[in-house]
Formats: sequence, structure tokens, C-alpha cells
Amino acid sequence: MTRHFMTIEELSNAELAAIYTLATSPFDDETLKGQGVALIFERPSLRTRASSSSAVHELGGYATFFNDEEIGIDSRESAEDVGRTIAEMYAIAALRVRDHEVLERMRRATKERLSLINLLSNEAHPTEAVADVLKIAEEFSKGDVAGLAGLEVAYVGDATNVTRSLAVALLRLGVNVTVGAPSAYQLSPGGAEDPFAVKGLGSLRLCDRADEAVRGADVVYTDAWVSMGFEEESARRRHDLASFQVNKKLMGLAKDRAIVMHCLPAHRGDEVTDEVLDGEQSRVWGQVFHRRTAMIGVLRWIKGEL
Repeated sequence: MTRHFMTIEELSNAELAAIYTLATSPFDDETLKGQGVALIFERPSLRTRASSSSAVHELGGYATFFNDEEIGIDSRESAEDVGRTIAEMYAIAALRVRDHEVLERMRRATKERLSLINLLSNEAHPTEAVADVLKIAEEFSKGDVAGLAGLEVAYVGDATNVTRSLAVALLRLGVNVTVGAPSAYQLSPGGAEDPFAVKGLGSLRLCDRADEAVRGADVVYTDAWVSMGFEEESARRRHDLASFQVNKKLMGLAKDRAIVMHCLPAHRGDEVTDEVLDGEQSRVWGQVFHRRTAMIGVLRWIKGEL
């Protein structure tokens, strides 16, 4: 059966456990021997491209990169035809797309001939979530993701696709997640990656104040206020989210052992200060390291190792 990694939500607990295990266990550098992975990027990314291509290489395969100008999904040709073309030459395609529905359309068009990995869509960022879970487990439970139950994670600022995938992953593990954001930037039910639909052990709490969200947290997480596609809203977003900056004063409300996380790129001085991002509590570079680790786990799972 063809395996896909589209959202955290659509995978079972056993499947997610397998990915976490495969990400951190010894691997065979011939898992992808002689096989290519198509990397299709409608949106640019330093960390996603670097982690994906290096993971493919370490597993013995080769990666071919296609940018938006080369492919032009639904402008030069339909998402379905792009998928059908890639399926004739590759067994795996990993994509950063603007619209999550593109992934679903490709899956239907290729009739399970092509494994799809979501490297980011407007609704989900599941590879980032896997990397972040691995980093949090490294910090708090000696790498055992099953040992994270009861942890308190606060996400503050603009609740994005990153927030959705991370919340689903953490709630499934029994972690309590608080999202602090203005109402216009807060999570809402529905979509392909829906934290409100999780039947997990952790609790999801929403609030409209950063201090309320962070008080007593083990992990404080934030993301850019002005994400790709929202550049025209920069001034309004900076105004609306100004009180949600992660700075030294805000971190003083979290637990003494609390760590700071950010999926990067960071807009220093907006959502986070230099003092915090470069400080002792920051774990952002460990997150970057685990982006590669996570991708290795996903690729090994796609290939059926567990």
C-alpha cells in the first residue's frame, strides 16, 4: 500500500510512533539506493530544502529540485498533470504548496502510484511538527516521545499551519497546549489539520493574552507575524500582535527551565527579541538539526521500514 505523509491528523498513533522511532534509530544508507525524490517548491525555504535533500542523500537516494517557475502548478499545467508526470519518473514527491488541496488532487490523480510528503501547505506543516516533538522529547524526556504527557506548551502570536500540526502532534502525546493570540489570529475548528478534533490525552486551551498563555509553561513557541503571502499586511500585523512578542519579561512568567522554540525564519525584533532567540533558553538550532532527523524518519516510514 502506498504511504503518504500529508498531515499529522490522518496518521494513527502507531504510525506516528514508527516515524519518531525511525527518525532517531540507526539507518541503512541504501534505503533509497538508486531512487529519486522530487522536491517541488511553490514556496521557498532554506531549512526545508536543506533537510529534505540531505536526508534523501543520507538514505542513498538522489533529490531533484523543481521551483514554482519551472512547474507552475495550475498556471502552466494542472496539479493533476504535474502529479501524473512526476509519477512516471519518481516514487516519492515532497512538496511545499500554497493550497493543501493540491496535495489531495495529486493523490487522486496518481491513483496511489506516488507517495506524497507535505513539506508545508496553508493548512499543515507536519514535518516541522515531527522535528519539534523530537526536540522537545530530547529536552524533557531523554528522547522518549511517549514520556511527554503532562508537559505545558504555550504558542503565542499568529496561530498558523505550524501551530495546527504541532498542536495535533502534542495533544496526541498527552501534552497540554495553550494558544495565546488575538481573536483574528487564533485557531479555529476545521480543515485538514484540526486540533479541535483530536481525541488525545492533552488539553487545548485558547486565550487572547500572551502572559496568560505563557504563565507556567515548559515550552514557549512562536512564529513569524508576517508569513509568506501576507507581506501587504505587515504594518497591521505588527500593530495587532505587538503585545505577543516573546521577550525576557514574557519568559519570566514561564517555568525556570522553560525553553524557547521558533520554526524560523525569525523576524528579530518582531515576534521575538535577539536577547531571547540567542539566549540560553533558545533551542531553535536544535529544531533545525531535527528537521533532517524528521525527514529521515518520514522517508524510512514511507519505504515501509516499520
